[in-house]
Amino acid sequence: MDENGTGHRKTSERDDAREACKGCFVHSSSGDSLGKVQQPTEMRRNEKYTPLPIKEKRVDIINIKGIEDIGYVQQDSMILNSLCPEDDTQCGQGLYFHDGKRKVDYILTYHIKKPSGSKKYSSRFSENALARSIRRSRHHPSKKDPEIAAQDLSMDYHEDDKRFRREEFEGNLTEMGLELERDEDTKTPGVGFVKIHAPWNVLCREAEFMKIKMPTKKVYEVKQGSNLVEKINAFINKVTEPLHPNVEENRITTVKHLSYPFSREKQHLFDLSDKDSFFDSKTRSSIVYEILKRTKCTKAKYSMGMTSLLANGVYTAAYPLHDGDTNGENRAPNDRKLLYEEWASYSVFYKYQPIDLIRKYFGEKIGLYFAWLGVYTQMLIPASIIGIIVFLYGCATVDDDIPSMEMCDKRNNITMCPLCDKVCGYWKLSTGCATARASHLFDNPATVFFSIFMALWATMFMEHWKRRQMRLNYKWDLTGFEEEEEAVKDHPRAEYEFRVMQKTLKKEGKFKKKPPEVMEERTNKWKQTVQTAMGGVKLTEKEKLTCRDRMPAYVTNLVMMLLMIGVTFAIVFGVILYRVSTKAALAMSSNPVTRSNVRLTVKATAAIINLVIILILDEVYGAIARWLTLLEVPKTDKSFEERLIFKTFILKFVNAFTPIIYIAFFRGRLVGRPGNYVYAFKSFRMEECAHGGCLMELCIQLSITMLGKQLIQNNLFEIGIPKLKKLIRYIKSKRRPFQEEEREKKLQHYETDYFLDPFAGLTPEYMEMIIQFGFVTLFVASFPLAPLFALLNNIIEIRLDAKKFVTELRRPIAARAKDIGIWYNILRGIGKIAVIINAFVISFTSDFIPRLVYQYMYSPDGSMHGFVNHTLSYFNVSHFQEGTEPHIPSNLGYKVEICRYKDYREPPWSPSAYDISKEFWAVLAARLAFVIVFQNVVMFMSDFVDWLIPDIPKDISQQIHKEKILMVELFMKEEQGKLNMLESLVGRGKDPKGMENCNSHSPSPQAHELKGSAVSLNAQNVDM
Repeated sequence: MDENGTGHRKTSERDDAREACKGCFVHSSSGDSLGKVQQPTEMRRNEKYTPLPIKEKRVDIINIKGIEDIGYVQQDSMILNSLCPEDDTQCGQGLYFHDGKRKVDYILTYHIKKPSGSKKYSSRFSENALARSIRRSRHHPSKKDPEIAAQDLSMDYHEDDKRFRREEFEGNLTEMGLELERDEDTKTPGVGFVKIHAPWNVLCREAEFMKIKMPTKKVYEVKQGSNLVEKINAFINKVTEPLHPNVEENRITTVKHLSYPFSREKQHLFDLSDKDSFFDSKTRSSIVYEILKRTKCTKAKYSMGMTSLLANGVYTAAYPLHDGDTNGENRAPNDRKLLYEEWASYSVFYKYQPIDLIRKYFGEKIGLYFAWLGVYTQMLIPASIIGIIVFLYGCATVDDDIPSMEMCDKRNNITMCPLCDKVCGYWKLSTGCATARASHLFDNPATVFFSIFMALWATMFMEHWKRRQMRLNYKWDLTGFEEEEEAVKDHPRAEYEFRVMQKTLKKEGKFKKKPPEVMEERTNKWKQTVQTAMGGVKLTEKEKLTCRDRMPAYVTNLVMMLLMIGVTFAIVFGVILYRVSTKAALAMSSNPVTRSNVRLTVKATAAIINLVIILILDEVYGAIARWLTLLEVPKTDKSFEERLIFKTFILKFVNAFTPIIYIAFFRGRLVGRPGNYVYAFKSFRMEECAHGGCLMELCIQLSITMLGKQLIQNNLFEIGIPKLKKLIRYIKSKRRPFQEEEREKKLQHYETDYFLDPFAGLTPEYMEMIIQFGFVTLFVASFPLAPLFALLNNIIEIRLDAKKFVTELRRPIAARAKDIGIWYNILRGIGKIAVIINAFVISFTSDFIPRLVYQYMYSPDGSMHGFVNHTLSYFNVSHFQEGTEPHIPSNLGYKVEICRYKDYREPPWSPSAYDISKEFWAVLAARLAFVIVFQNVVMFMSDFVDWLIPDIPKDISQQIHKEKILMVELFMKEEQGKLNMLESLVGRGKDPKGMENCNSHSPSPQAHELKGSAVSLNAQNVDM
């Protein structure tokens, strides 16, 4: 058949015959038209498959009359097996149907098993397994093993079953009003494509069902506030104009269209002059996706939706198309190309993100993520500036710090006790001068101020985001979204439907042992009971999974979560043993340089080992969390996502912060004292902090972990993995008879999108930033430069994510959302915990409290002179336990009788030798008092800031109220106009009832004004 000529001729013939026949028209590939005469339906039967109705052989085009009782007339639906003409630019790009007019809104792909040895074969619905087996036997004449031949025949039956499912599903889609076009002769071997187009009447119907708000003709002026506020905003916009992206959606406008949920009865309210662009591509694909989720295959024992069909391999992929290409000067302008130039390019890193364009292209959920990421990055700027000032203050005052000066003074001649048993010798306190000076950079009075500032900063950030989110909700017409969200979130997942089916079949006692010849058909379990099918009854409505059904999964989840947390603790303990043993081994070295840098070497290598383990366990824990969530079989995608987020966050948070928490709060506190040390495995002493405290080691661990995760996991993996995948595809293309470049030139647009990576959700993107937020806030007292490194990372991260979404991923389904969901609660929780952790870091990890206690209680002159000597206790070397004293000779030049160690204990000449001194209890009381005061004061200040700043900006609240008033006025005028028209008709003696029979779904305003005269104002769902 000549598809370019005969196909169009047959389309016109169908249009002419539409009024004469109200039935189903079937056009065969030979061009014969079968009218209203019913054709016999073939029933295919064999020993493995139950009878399923199939269409007439060699059917290419199917036209079905629409359902008139829901208020629309369905257009012709077409299924074509053809390629677009090469000379048609629009069609050649794969963005339109064969006719070059109907736009492709969605793509379904499926596997095609083509016979080897044949050139090109376009599969037909009606070709049965027998014909394919005969054709296959011609190419492979009786040389196969009988077992292999039987397996091939079984695979044919399996493919036939998938084809039957596709037949039924696509037939149901045509009944829903969608138009389909098939393409199997593609440049992608083994893959068939079904192009889906939603005509205007389907878009209108579904937009009304989904309550999609659309802009009306009514516009009103948007007030920015008082005249002073408007002038300030205008000045700021003028100053920051070079920072704004060059997109139309980002320009500030003073008017806004009044939005209203789309209604076919109120079409006259909307501007329908250009129906092709009234619903943008994002909305069209969302509408088609909702239809796909609702459409079921019901000829089996249980119904199969789109998710089940994908899970069972009936379809291999389902995705909307991107709007054209991103490269090429001659390409037509489109939103994707604009996003690539103004958002996904590193050359515009200094510009604001085009949030409105991102929302327009990807939907509200992804738009809110990038808006949140932008607000978070902007808020890191003041935090970074303050952190730099705090660090510079430490650098400027290091030479004036009296404790570090006393440590570096060699005239003090303080001899310290050995750091390990036997192999370690006595050492001078002055050798720790560098560590003490470096600790002052982060352990100074400014860090206390910075901790308070960061606690308030976290609160300000959350409040600023809530206000920004409310502005976006108003701007994107998301106010009053809860009802819409409830309506679309209850689609069951494929795994849930399958488990419910298993439960029902088990209850009915229908699980039987399969015959040996069909054991390989693992995914076609419905065929065992299809003989007793009840005409498409949905099992998910009859049965549901209870807590009892999920109890084994819950127990497995609890045990595995505890086991993984235990594994993390065990690995941390293993790193502790590495540090202790390595320190002892390096102390025995004959190289004096090695002995003098033992601490630094052990700290750095242990931190790197921790980083590598964290990166590995992150990937392992992510996979385990997904597996555990799948065991629970959540019913909806929303429930699945929330449970996955919770498990992933718990495991990754514990993995990232357990080594840091150990160094901050446990290291050096379970050491004991000389002569009575605490040992691990009776051979290694528990490690202790350096004389300058553990804050410096905490800073090293935190900085290496944070920078390593950002550089390696977040950035290197996101850049390297896509490049590696492209390299693998390029290497594979070299083995093919044609080059990859030639192949890409001939690929249709839906084929190039097929080779992109599928969208895996926003959970990994959010998780990266949440863990980073923890690094920035939880231990900021020990690392004031954390906000700066987070800021530099996020500037790169935004462009990396943008490029990934625009060029490397299939276009996601545009999901509507009015907030960031569970992530907001996690952020608030981290902010609250950060106050407590920083209070303990300042109090117990740093020397801030001991210095204050000494200065105001024990210093003779109120200064810090003598602080180092005050924190050191005395030990008589003759009291060492047997076998623990140093075996190497002292290189100090004199015999050591008394050594010092950092602790508050009585001297050996005291009646209560080596007991805890009263200074220890004074310092402990001061530390606990500081924690209580700091925590309560900072939390009170945070709550006060939270109360002081309203969640909804005043101008937004006024605009929302104004919109409601304008909506009421609009419908009041409409009702009044209808009433006046009816009165005039009655006065002329005409029957108004006869005028009300107009098609309520016509876009003509006159037809709408004559319908619904008795509609009350309350029916318009207007909330005052």
